Amino acid sequence: MQKPNGSGIRRVFKATKCSMQGFSASWQHESAFRQEMVLTLMSVPLAALLATSLSQFALLVSVWCLVLITELLNSAIEALTDRVSLERHELSGRAKDMGSAAVFVSLVIVALVWGSALYERFV
Repeated sequence: MQKPNGSGIRRVFKATKCSMQGFSASWQHESAFRQEMVLTLMSVPLAALLATSLSQFALLVSVWCLVLITELLNSAIEALTDRVSLERHELSGRAKDMGSAAVFVSLVIVALVWGSALYERFV
């Protein structure tokens, strides 16, 4: 029986294609994702200058990747909620607010990690 998404290396290529479509849709339709992606890309050279070790560099970049992951999931929740219905509903609003709160928490983590790295480097 043939699997719908293939198997083995075909599945890897199909999954990669779907991931690229997800990145493209997020870039095209989500301004917050574009802003966070630009900040992530800008943070890489800054992290290289700021980090005092390879593990600190990895942490500084990884927390921005966490923001991107959270934003992608939040955007998926919002898109699915809008797909189900555009009329106002308490549960739809709650789902969207929770997704937004998750992005906020990830940005707080960025501030804590980068703040502590700056403090250790310059104080």
